[in-house]
Amino acid sequence: MKRLVYFMGGVLAIIAVLGLLSVKLSADSGSSAINNQLTIYNWGDYIDESLLKSFEKETGYKVNYVTFDSNEAMYTKIKQGGTTYDIAIPSEYMIDKMKSEKLLNKLDHSKIKGLENIDPRFLNQSFDADNAYSIPYFWGTLGIIYNDEKVKTPPAHWRDLWSPEYKNNLMLIDGAREVIGLALNEQGDSVNSKDMGQLNKAYNHLKSLTPNVKAIVADEIKQYMINNEAAVAVTFSGEAAEMVSENEHLHYIVPSEGSNLWFDNIVIPKTAKNYDAAYAFINFMLKPENAAKNAEYVGYATPNMKAKAILPKAMTSDKAFYPDATAMKNLAVYQNLGPEYLGIYNDLFLEFKMYRK
Repeated sequence: MKRLVYFMGGVLAIIAVLGLLSVKLSADSGSSAINNQLTIYNWGDYIDESLLKSFEKETGYKVNYVTFDSNEAMYTKIKQGGTTYDIAIPSEYMIDKMKSEKLLNKLDHSKIKGLENIDPRFLNQSFDADNAYSIPYFWGTLGIIYNDEKVKTPPAHWRDLWSPEYKNNLMLIDGAREVIGLALNEQGDSVNSKDMGQLNKAYNHLKSLTPNVKAIVADEIKQYMINNEAAVAVTFSGEAAEMVSENEHLHYIVPSEGSNLWFDNIVIPKTAKNYDAAYAFINFMLKPENAAKNAEYVGYATPNMKAKAILPKAMTSDKAFYPDATAMKNLAVYQNLGPEYLGIYNDLFLEFKMYRK
């Protein structure tokens, strides 16, 4: 009996040791997986996938690519926590918001190589002084795309959208800042206005636009315009570039009186686990050849000067997509309006959408 007790005690000890080894191996394996993986949180179809494969081959990191469809969805997921994202690519006003709520890691610029490739015009913006939290990825404008077979008089200004010629033939982007903003621009006011008189005037003016509005949609605008199903649309420059490449009768313009200048930048969220991989990705995307390849695939304007220099001239000489200095003066970046006024913009836009029904 005593021998059996000793024997059982030995067996239990061995089991305990094996259990501890198993836990340690499992933990080491998990740690190794995290150290070898980079999780990127980005807009859908917003990077050339071949670049992700090149990054994996060049660095040895395995990429986990996750997508979102709006800044707000991305913000909510990161704020909730519980999910690891090493890299995210939000827009300017959301970077400002996330920075103020301490949802972003401050960048260690000593680990970043290639920042000198970025055009100084796109650095040190109001939403991120000294690029302490973000690195430029893409930039662009909001404008008007039209079909030359469906319009007699091509639009040149926001006010032209109200023309009776476009009755039931206008597509609007489904965005409060964009639609309220174009109405503000049309009446000579700022896209960041907090003046309720100006905002109400913009809303009332939008109501008179409803006879022209065929639909208020997001990505569907591309197919509508490519398939000649609408005469005019309000959209982003990168989306317009894709449409123009698919349909020779489409043309994109940015109203000279003013419009939105937007930025999407790379950030490292507080959810990050693999900082080495995050910096490796930033440096990889700052390389001119990679930034140029990405710009050709996505269709948006690159802020990388050296990348721009190696892109096709037909692409970079088009002032609709690479506005000159004069046009840039009338473009405004969306500011973080704060929850109160962001709510007002959203409410006015919702009322507009309900009114047209």
